[in-house]
Amino acid sequence: MAAAIAPEALTAADRCDRCGARAYIRVTLPGGGELLFCAHHGRTHAPALEAVEATIQDESSELAEKTPAIAPDGEH
Repeated sequence: MAAAIAPEALTAADRCDRCGARAYIRVTLPGGGELLFCAHHGRTHAPALEAVEATIQDESSELAEKTPAIAPDGEH
């Protein structure tokens, strides 16, 4: 049995195939091929991708880490 190889992390250079925004989700299709999606389009297409048993690498949790919950003092 071959060892599983961890997928490469997505970077700012990876863009959503649907809208061109930064990709946070990589989908590997069962027959081969890869799709990249922003968090919005990844959520939109997730049910159909799960139905065909695609492998989904979701790094959208990084958005919560990078986005402050409230604006800093002085910003409204």
